[in-house]
Amino acid sequence: MSAVLIDAQQQVHALYRDHHGWLHGWLRRKLGDAFEAADLAHDTFLRILSAHERLGAPELREPRAYLTTVARSVLLNHYRRLSLEQAFLAALAQLPEPQTPSTEERLVILETLHEVDAMLDSLAPKARTAFLLAQLEGLTYAEIAERLQVSVRTVKRYMADAFEACLMMAL
Repeated sequence: MSAVLIDAQQQVHALYRDHHGWLHGWLRRKLGDAFEAADLAHDTFLRILSAHERLGAPELREPRAYLTTVARSVLLNHYRRLSLEQAFLAALAQLPEPQTPSTEERLVILETLHEVDAMLDSLAPKARTAFLLAQLEGLTYAEIAERLQVSVRTVKRYMADAFEACLMMAL
């Protein structure tokens, strides 16, 4: 280790030893929380140590004024971070909760799907196809008639049969 680095560490150690209690009390009064004050006092001394290692240790005439200046900067960063966290949590709270069905709801859905499948199987193949083309693909009766090569009147009959089966299933 270089002599400058050792000197910086010794100065920060002396500053810590002589003024840590005062700084912790000052921060506790600002924050109203002893644990948070201890964390920020620690962060303040880490910032001072880092600056002293990079830039060298300045001669301190007013150590408490120096500590207050650095601690205010750390405190400001703390409040910015806290504000950002609160904004994030507020935005997160605005998001809709995932819509996952309960186990009971899943069983009801599966049972209903099995009933619909059985109802569709009971239809004539072309009636089932016409119903699925209308309901799933949104085709018009004319488009279904063209695709199945039947008349529009026949498609209407297929759809009537399918809707009747749906109504019977609902009862």
